[in-house]
Amino acid sequence: MQGKKVYSEKLFSNFQLSQRVPKTNFYRRLKEVLNLSFLYNETKKYYGSCGQKSIDPVVFYKICLVGYLENIISDRKLIEHCTMRLDILYFLGFDIDEELPWHSTLSRTRQLFPESLFEEVFENVLAMCVEKGMVSGHTQAIDSAPVKANASMDSLELKVPKEKLDEYIRKARYLSRPDRKAKHNKASKTQQTVTASNRELKELESRTRNWQKTQDQRPGAGNKGAKYTSNKTHYSPSDPDARISVKPGKARKLNYNSNICVDTAHHVITDIKAYHADLKDSQYLQDVCQRLKPRLQSQGLLWSTVLADTGFSSGENYAYLEKTNLVSYIPPHGTYKGGPEGFTYIEDGDYWLCRNNKKVTFRKITVEYGKNNNRKRLYLTRASDCKNCPYKPDCAGKAPEKRIAITIYKEEYERAIKRIKSKRGKYLKTKRQSTVEPVLGTLTQFLGLRKLNTRGIENANKCMHMSAVAYNWICKCNSV
Repeated sequence: MQGKKVYSEKLFSNFQLSQRVPKTNFYRRLKEVLNLSFLYNETKKYYGSCGQKSIDPVVFYKICLVGYLENIISDRKLIEHCTMRLDILYFLGFDIDEELPWHSTLSRTRQLFPESLFEEVFENVLAMCVEKGMVSGHTQAIDSAPVKANASMDSLELKVPKEKLDEYIRKARYLSRPDRKAKHNKASKTQQTVTASNRELKELESRTRNWQKTQDQRPGAGNKGAKYTSNKTHYSPSDPDARISVKPGKARKLNYNSNICVDTAHHVITDIKAYHADLKDSQYLQDVCQRLKPRLQSQGLLWSTVLADTGFSSGENYAYLEKTNLVSYIPPHGTYKGGPEGFTYIEDGDYWLCRNNKKVTFRKITVEYGKNNNRKRLYLTRASDCKNCPYKPDCAGKAPEKRIAITIYKEEYERAIKRIKSKRGKYLKTKRQSTVEPVLGTLTQFLGLRKLNTRGIENANKCMHMSAVAYNWICKCNSV
């Protein structure tokens, strides 16, 4: 006989949430192993002794963790989602007739707790992964990716003082309306002031002129975000810590840079931090090492090998890693040539020998200000040696003598190139690509880092640590 289900709500019912959640459910397994009770002591100092009770700090962290596990970046949608899931309610310790905290409570609590507390939760979970034998420690792969900030390119304002570049950029960008002024400017006076040198401002003026000629008629050129803008002349009043950055083939956006370190044994994240998006990867590699090495040592692990791509290469970094007994497999940048073509370096006398058998001798160490303050060894010939040389037009040109500027870290570069070209270096290149790049893709696409829902670099760092905690928990639970 055909059945027909008729629904009618019961006034009283006997219902146990634990019986409805399967034993193999991810959140049930996570509830059994995740212990965040230490948060009560750590967060006690942030609350008063009277008034209404606030959200349980353990519940707050669990709700945030669910947001990254479910790839939900909106606090409002997160609370709605948790309300509809029995397994998540069981994980949070709520019954079906209990109301979850208001979504704005999450935002206020996130602001209340410092970023050091989020980092402590990350280290606590990392220690559990180490205890499980999932972290070897000896080889760490490093990479970074831009994460979209919670700010629009339309909110950009010009830095002060407004000099002639101000008026020129306003004309060149062909705005249909004046730049919008923010109601609440969160930027400090330093962030609102132009700090670029005159030479850098002239370069920006030239680039803007080129964009005026070549980009204005392209589709989407009417949008301010499609126009040429620079961190030296513009800032976001809603999120002053966000920086304009761009990747080839993509539009300019306000981003943060997410830098991660991944252990090559089981792809566990050992370090993550938010940096300003206008910094080069090579500029914060030393900061990463100074933070990660003590962390691994505290877990009884010895770090010996660094894997990274070309963006992290520089002579200073090669020298620093050698000084700290870390073996690097970082390909040098294409701008490093090792010396001019047709010249032979004589190590004993510290000079170069040209095709006409004339010496290019060492004179002094120079500093290229404005270009990361690179220090180079300057070699020059004598003007008399080049005067009647048949190779002078192609070699020195119109200059009276041949000038060779070589980085002071030439030996470090050569050793790095030798390691990269070795059999082990080729193997570790593929190892790095198959380790850290998939982890970055997972974080940005599936674990809530496609866009930040907070503002400020401290809050961005909190979000990145929680996303890394979610990833490490998935690794840990899958290994059980």
